Amino acid sequence: MDIYARLTPLMCDIFDNDTVVATPTLSAEQVREWDSLSHIRLMVAIEVEFSIKFSTAEVTDLKNVGELVAVIEGKLKGL
Repeated sequence: MDIYARLTPLMCDIFDNDTVVATPTLSAEQVREWDSLSHIRLMVAIEVEFSIKFSTAEVTDLKNVGELVAVIEGKLKGL
């Protein structure tokens, strides 16, 4: 399954917003419910969904979902 397709239901659940769709250009500024607490909850949910672990540095400077997906892909490939 596509990573974006797996992220969309996680984001809808975390943000309690069924209109959110994970796209490469989606950013926190575009989702009213995406604050610092929901960001942490999202990162934890992604770690569980994909069986990966993020470092603080990896998730601090992300600018959009496309960058997040690149990090996830790297972890899934063992990079």
